[in-house]
Amino acid sequence: MDKIFELVLLPEQAADVPTIEGHVLRKAQCSAKEFTVRILRRSIDARSKQPKVRISAKVYKKADAPALITYQIPEKNVQNAPEILIIGSGPAGLFAALKLIESGYRPIILERGEDVRTRRRAIAAINKDHIVNPDSNYCFGEGGAGTYSDGKLYTRSKKRGDIKRILEILVAHGTREDILYEAHPHIGTNKLPGIIAEIRETILSRGGAIHFNTQVTDFIITNKQITGVLTAKGDTISGQGLILATGHSARDIFELFEKKSLAIEAKPFALGVRVEHPQALIDRFQYHCKGSRGDYLPAAPYSLTHQHEGRGVFSFCMCPGGFIVPAATSPGEVVMNGMSPSRRDSRFANSGIVVSVNLEDFAPGALSGMHFQAAVEKKACELAGGNQSAPAQRLTDFLEGKVSQNLPEMSYQPGAVPVDLGEVLPEHITRALKAGFLAFEGKMRGYLTEEAVVLGVESRTSSPVRIPRDGETLEHPQIRRLFPCGEGGGYAGGIVSAAMDGERCADAWIRMYG
Repeated sequence: MDKIFELVLLPEQAADVPTIEGHVLRKAQCSAKEFTVRILRRSIDARSKQPKVRISAKVYKKADAPALITYQIPEKNVQNAPEILIIGSGPAGLFAALKLIESGYRPIILERGEDVRTRRRAIAAINKDHIVNPDSNYCFGEGGAGTYSDGKLYTRSKKRGDIKRILEILVAHGTREDILYEAHPHIGTNKLPGIIAEIRETILSRGGAIHFNTQVTDFIITNKQITGVLTAKGDTISGQGLILATGHSARDIFELFEKKSLAIEAKPFALGVRVEHPQALIDRFQYHCKGSRGDYLPAAPYSLTHQHEGRGVFSFCMCPGGFIVPAATSPGEVVMNGMSPSRRDSRFANSGIVVSVNLEDFAPGALSGMHFQAAVEKKACELAGGNQSAPAQRLTDFLEGKVSQNLPEMSYQPGAVPVDLGEVLPEHITRALKAGFLAFEGKMRGYLTEEAVVLGVESRTSSPVRIPRDGETLEHPQIRRLFPCGEGGGYAGGIVSAAMDGERCADAWIRMYG
């Protein structure tokens, strides 16, 4: 049957997939022996005092039910096929590699950081010992920045590629099937490393190559075409093209472009703080409950926006039931990020609250935004003691511009030091944040509380640099066979959009040179 069934259920009626399927079959008046259910979408509707779960589903005769996913892991071996270089093993790089293998080409991935398992030691060192490995950290290493900082799969980039295909590839490599229909799909930091390892195994078993601890230091350009790269180890690695998927924090790559007089340009980004509340407080705001949210509702998220003096002030990368983590990529800087495990069962909820940074906020020059960003991160480190301790204030003290006498309990493992964040952030950013927090209080009464803490700085919201590319060919305008890609190129903002852009760049190489 072609009919789509729409149901509105209480949370306890949608506790698990079999329970949901039972409700759908009863509404369709079908027997579970002869029919099966495919859930199309599940979302939480918390607009009324009683939260509901909205379900869209289709019912099929068992013999006619389509496969859950249509994607098949490629079987072909590309060991002896033409080789294309990929710098970076984040989602853009990994999905570009999978696409190349499908089409019969051999990807050679060069990753400055460590494999996803070894990378844990570097992450433990920054959390416990305040030691920042500039090549392997929360941003650099197999899987990219999203692997150990949450694993959100929601994207607004509906027109940039096939979102369903990206999700199906993740399911084929071991991700839970519910990402196919959840309104805001999420894997979780504790689960995503295993998925990344499975994708690596697919690439290697089909003849691709991945070189970890391999930092690219120069491009080899012949007759305005890229023909290879040089590495920090002194090796020369050749290829028939290069997909550049280095992520938004690879400042050395931006500097390399400037050094070689290759076109790059500054772009707007956002800057601010990360705010943390008790999760129970956010649950009460969002679910209108006086006590616990109960056993059947997930930790509540929120999304807030405000305009102040022509600037956007908005929540970014909100992590219900999560933790704040140190995302610095060099010693001498402090950077905040947030993550949630798959169960989102932490006692805390955190979100970046950031302000748009425009081109006129810093001096002219392609790297001026990057230097502006780095200066704030260094100042945060300096004022908080020179290690990975974060400058922090109670939210109420931040609004009053005074140093907190003490700080509430928080999730940030390296610890925090009471500092007036107004001394860390540019004055116009501080002013906009204060106006934004006051506006958010009007939307979520009780948001301004002494129980909330703000930590600085949230600065890696997106790349402050764009590497230009042709709108049709996706090549760099000066260098043929060079395809800037993903967040580092300025063309994506999250796991799914970066993965889609990686596929687009692989397709572009195949279309032009395959």
